[in-house]
Amino acid sequence: MKNFKISDFKITSGSQFSIKNHKTNISKFYKDKSDYKKTLKKIKKENNELQDILYAHDKYSLLLVFQAMDAAGKDSTIKHVLSGMNPIGISCSSFKKPSELELDHDFLWRTTKELPRRGHIKVFNRSYYEEVLVVKVHNEILTKYQKVPKENISNLSTTWKARYKSIKDFESHLNSNGTKTIKFFLNISKSEQKKRFLRRIDLKEKNWKFSSGDLVERKLWTKYSRAYTEAIKETSTLNNPWYIIPADDKPNMRLIIAKVINIHLKNLPIQYPKVNSNDLAELKKSKNLLLNE
Repeated sequence: MKNFKISDFKITSGSQFSIKNHKTNISKFYKDKSDYKKTLKKIKKENNELQDILYAHDKYSLLLVFQAMDAAGKDSTIKHVLSGMNPIGISCSSFKKPSELELDHDFLWRTTKELPRRGHIKVFNRSYYEEVLVVKVHNEILTKYQKVPKENISNLSTTWKARYKSIKDFESHLNSNGTKTIKFFLNISKSEQKKRFLRRIDLKEKNWKFSSGDLVERKLWTKYSRAYTEAIKETSTLNNPWYIIPADDKPNMRLIIAKVINIHLKNLPIQYPKVNSNDLAELKKSKNLLLNE
């Protein structure tokens, strides 16, 4: 992809971060629809080959975290960017309203048990970040439904800082144990979200994707923007950066995400396992047996 620089989207320190400073639409990395499909296909082919090496190497794993406002395109992006990978080595978990069992554990428990095995790629469609996003915007969830000791939530400002620290420590722990985390925030504009909501209402095959609750959340746009800004600011690190992806143009967004994944896979010190001399001799023996059947 010509003129692509991963640094244009990468946040490694959130001290000066603000969503307002990041565009929701940028110059295209494709000329037309045909060029988009050709470019995406090429990157996906390389990513699929790298996934095979990751799986065979069996020491690293990859965690892809997708967060966004409603209608930003998480589902379709996951579908288009990751389709074609060997299903034996990739899976997706989606996190919605917590169950009673999940509420009986700490806030990281339900995502921790879904982490990828070595050699595998795991996609989180929403994640543990919901605990400092939705729960922060609707803090009655924390005070009324989550079974946290009262003394731990008497000062909500302290509570959020503690959760940010838990998340940073958690991601640092994963990184030091071979799980590389790539965090994507799909940055959609409020006007583009409106267009996509209207499309969901107008098209029968899209009706199922729309809920009146979506409009309730849309009214809280400013609060969510503030919550995202704070979360990204507090959890962006050199080893576990955030990627702020312009989301108004879906094809462009998919190309950027596919390329970011490609760069991360290329940077992993992975290779197919080497065969020792004894194994080579055994392979030669097996080949001769097959040829002489």
